[in-house]
Amino acid sequence: MAFCEISICVAVFAIVMYAVRLYCRGTMCPSQARLDGKTVIVTGANTGIGKETALDLARRGGRVILACRSVQRGEEAAADIRQQLNTKKTDSNVIMMKLDLSSLASVRQFVEEFKKNEKRLDILVNNAGVGFIGQSKTQDGFEMVFGVNHLGHFLLTNLLLDVLKKSAPSRIVTVSSHCHKWGLGNKNGVMQFDDLMFDKEYNYIYAYAQSKVANIMFTRHLGKLLNGTGVTTYSISPGMIRSDMGREMFIFKTPGLKQLVDVLIWPFFQSLTEGAQTTVCCAVDQDLANESGKYYENCKEAKPATEVQNDDDAQRLWDVSAKLVKL
Repeated sequence: MAFCEISICVAVFAIVMYAVRLYCRGTMCPSQARLDGKTVIVTGANTGIGKETALDLARRGGRVILACRSVQRGEEAAADIRQQLNTKKTDSNVIMMKLDLSSLASVRQFVEEFKKNEKRLDILVNNAGVGFIGQSKTQDGFEMVFGVNHLGHFLLTNLLLDVLKKSAPSRIVTVSSHCHKWGLGNKNGVMQFDDLMFDKEYNYIYAYAQSKVANIMFTRHLGKLLNGTGVTTYSISPGMIRSDMGREMFIFKTPGLKQLVDVLIWPFFQSLTEGAQTTVCCAVDQDLANESGKYYENCKEAKPATEVQNDDDAQRLWDVSAKLVKL
């Protein structure tokens, strides 16, 4: 093939990829709301869309607490955000606190320390998550993905409800995923109550999907329980994001293969900044102030899978979760 023909093929490929990128680009949050005088917690804020969310909310003037499992990575993220905001650690409203969602003791310790040092909580962003890591257990013996993505946040939220109510109007935003629909093919149901921890037969795809279903059901039921308190709840899907969520998967740990995949999938995935926008919208947009318990994608309300909207299952999940975390 002549050099000219190769050049034309490369140019056409580049144009097509760019067009796909424009089509898949996420919606930016239109709200310019400020958060001066307000306090925010973002879990898993040391990386990915959690860090981008923390940066955005800090830019709006909020006192943002990065709740991170790794102290080192959390401090590095906090320092980077402060640098972008051009503020010093001594006078900054960007703070790092240790929180390991795979340990119920760590969750309780975090809440105790938070209440000792902070007077209010206006926004809680349950962002941290794990997935596609293979079968493992939390410190309390729960299946890791379900334990971190749901149970850790379930306990954290419940222990902070008193502060959220005192600070009302306040909001709770929980990051779920469009991937909750992956669990529809599970023969035991999207929420397999007879084997929540996948002890009988482990499937990492269904395990992740179930944890994301739990996020939506938790938000839905919590919205009903908090009706009239001034605390509103939102579950969101950030979209298809170029994050490190799948870093433990074989394809992303193989030299050369990861770089090839990155190039091929780049146009179809949103940036971290774009991926944080739906979270930010639900945290600050005044148009959503009176909404609660709903699910959002691309900065607007969306419909999750029909199976996820079962109120009886949501109540059952709540009761089981409360028992598991000894609430």
